[in-house]
Amino acid sequence: MRIVFMGTPSFAVPSLAKLAVAHDIIAVYCRPDAVSGRGSHLRPSPVAAFADLHSLPLRQPNTLRSAEEVSHLISLAPDAIIVAAYGLILPPDVLAVPPLGCINIHGSLLPRWRGAAPVQRAILAGDEVTGISIMRMDEGLDTGAYCARVSTRIGSLNTTELTARLATLGAELLMTMLPDIESGTCEWVEQDATLVTYAEKVTPADVALSPDVSVQDALRRVRASAATTPSRIRIDGKGVTLLACSAGELELASGEFVARQGAVEIGVVDGSVRLERIKPEGRSEMDAAAWARGLRGDEISHWGPS
Repeated sequence: MRIVFMGTPSFAVPSLAKLAVAHDIIAVYCRPDAVSGRGSHLRPSPVAAFADLHSLPLRQPNTLRSAEEVSHLISLAPDAIIVAAYGLILPPDVLAVPPLGCINIHGSLLPRWRGAAPVQRAILAGDEVTGISIMRMDEGLDTGAYCARVSTRIGSLNTTELTARLATLGAELLMTMLPDIESGTCEWVEQDATLVTYAEKVTPADVALSPDVSVQDALRRVRASAATTPSRIRIDGKGVTLLACSAGELELASGEFVARQGAVEIGVVDGSVRLERIKPEGRSEMDAAAWARGLRGDEISHWGPS
């Protein structure tokens, strides 16, 4: 098939990689390069980097709503447009271009978690399972019918780990379903509107910790955090980003902090949380136990929200 691929982050790369082997990728669309890191240098997205490495034609428009972009897409004559976490809205004129439609690889079991942050929202909600849906895009927000879904247990996976697992599952499911999509033999299932939930973009407040949360809530917030939305606290007035935590064993009151015999723990309403890996303010990430060796021993102090 002649395919236009639209995606930007690492979630999209496994699907593009498999498509590039089996089909004719006539264009790759992704968001414009963004400023990142020290020195404010422009850094290509994972999809842009893959396209460049494999000499795939790349376009990075700021919008798809211009007549120029629509005309260019029409001139490419794609059989299908495959979308995976692109980051731009596809207007009706674009949706109408490919005869086989615009097919989206969505990181949830639709109709649960329509929207921008399905992976993080599934973790925050304490869902036991999530998955991938292959859906046909329409003008609504992830409202189109799906032709296949596959599930996976979340367990103790964090956002990065779960996203990587879903990316692989999505690529595999897409390649399984494309022959049926091309032949018109797949069955499209309309979503049950009574089961819809929305995955709004996660903010720092959604993953912030405070002494009045439970152990399980704290662990979910840390696992759902990301570089752009970190879980942060303050210990004795110093900022600390939490990268990995587990259920603690010490008996601490809510708001207490202690580093004792290699265990670095904070008290919450129903127990304690052990800090495993952290990033102290102004320093690189490290094991919490290594950081704690420079503290005042096992004297109990206090922590609070950042």
